[in-house]
Amino acid sequence: MSTPPGPAALLDLAVDTAREAADLVRAGRASAGDRVDTKSSPVDVVTAVDTASEHLIVGRLLGARPDDGVLGEEGAARAGTSGVRWVVDPIDGTVNFLYGLPAYAVSIAAEVDGVVVAGAVLNVGTGELFTATAGGGAFLQTPGAETVRLNGSAPTSLAQTLVATGFGYQVEQRRAQGAVVAELLPRVRDIRRFGSAALDLCAVGAGRVDAYYELNLNPWDHAAGALVAAEAGAVVTGLGGRAFADPMAVAVAPSVSADFLDLLQELHTG
Repeated sequence: MSTPPGPAALLDLAVDTAREAADLVRAGRASAGDRVDTKSSPVDVVTAVDTASEHLIVGRLLGARPDDGVLGEEGAARAGTSGVRWVVDPIDGTVNFLYGLPAYAVSIAAEVDGVVVAGAVLNVGTGELFTATAGGGAFLQTPGAETVRLNGSAPTSLAQTLVATGFGYQVEQRRAQGAVVAELLPRVRDIRRFGSAALDLCAVGAGRVDAYYELNLNPWDHAAGALVAAEAGAVVTGLGGRAFADPMAVAVAPSVSADFLDLLQELHTG
């Protein structure tokens, strides 16, 4: 097995591919509702554009690097032999895409030997591109503006902490998650629910929210966004000493990380 390329080269391929996929997704918005199927529940949707975007992404990545592995939300799965695996969400925020809400993204991450080293999250609705490489920092490119390095936020207390979260697709799961939010809300600044885990994680990195938590994410939901948050200085972890997304995913500003993690632990065991 040859030595994998460095994170910067993998990021370049991810960005080029994400931009091409975003063009496809953008062009498909007008007909987004024409072919819609469901997956785990009636509100867990997939469109023909999701499938076409994943097909394009996998084709471009493997066309450039045919020995790599791939894991995609819409079924792409290949082991590969190079030590590199691409983790792909062709549209993260499909419901937003259906409704025309400008928070849906193409998310592409590159793992080397199981560790994410490069990630790109492109918000198709706004054109904002979040990128990160392991040890190289996180950045935001906004159309018409200079690229900026991301450094997160530093709230002074839980009462000043703006929190993002998301909900599962099953009724009972949503009921339990809603009960947690009801307990959390009086103890923080406010709650935001954007509908895209990848963009939520990038929002922590950009300091647009101070914390994010969600249960039962899949690798394609968080692979690129979690790297952006971590490289921007956020604490990216699970609860009770467990790994990130096992099953709780948390990204939080360091200034309130201990208090926020204690609060989440209390609410999920109380």
